[in-house]
Amino acid sequence: MKLVRRASRKQIGQAVFAWCAVLYLRIVTATSRWERRRPPAAAALLEGEAPFIACFWHGRLATMRAAWPQDPARFHMLISGHSDGAIVATAMRRLGFPVITGSSRRGGASALRMIAQVLSEGGCVGVTPDGPRGPRMRAKIGAVKAAAVSGAPILPVSGAVRRCTLLGSWDRFMAADFFNRGIILYGEPLSVPADADRETLERCRRELEERLNALTAEADRLSGHEPVEPAAPPPASLPERDGADTTDLADEAAMGGLRHARS
Repeated sequence: MKLVRRASRKQIGQAVFAWCAVLYLRIVTATSRWERRRPPAAAALLEGEAPFIACFWHGRLATMRAAWPQDPARFHMLISGHSDGAIVATAMRRLGFPVITGSSRRGGASALRMIAQVLSEGGCVGVTPDGPRGPRMRAKIGAVKAAAVSGAPILPVSGAVRRCTLLGSWDRFMAADFFNRGIILYGEPLSVPADADRETLERCRRELEERLNALTAEADRLSGHEPVEPAAPPPASLPERDGADTTDLADEAAMGGLRHARS
């Protein structure tokens, strides 16, 4: 494992891992039979021209290429800037997805601005709200803030496959087998008020988390698995929750500027 981590920090190692990831995702998607279930409001978003923010858990990345069968050029992926994120970013670009670099810890305010710009131009954005390092299936507030400043709804999505290996990683990554049967579940879109205060943002964050966990549990049951349990929630006193750190202050400044520009 240390050797893998060391290789992933080097450019040639990242290129090799990204190539393997692209090949794996293409084979999984192409050789599996996918069932997609979506309520009318989700279907309207997926088939229309309006921008939206798609949210899915980090552990279900292997199923998400099947969730977006359309032209990937309109769908931007938010990827963290650390070494593992660089591998994912390279893989996403090779699959045809534009990439926005940033996370709740690194480049959060600038990522928020870029997300808002993509949405204002009619694009869509994919976010793993428990990434890049967890806790598993616990949503951070970044996607909710982006929805508030942009006016774009959040579309919760999850998926599962019948034959897979759940890795021992922090996200319990679902590594899908080839020649599989999979299911993609889309939830009801979630709208965040433009004038949302901290309490409203937190309520929407909890709602997003609950919807994603319900979709994931249902996808697991339909695929014949015991649902993966979320990790314990982080203490409420962490800076990420109480907004006391400089990242949150930068996010608030960015939100203020974007709301002003939107008005």
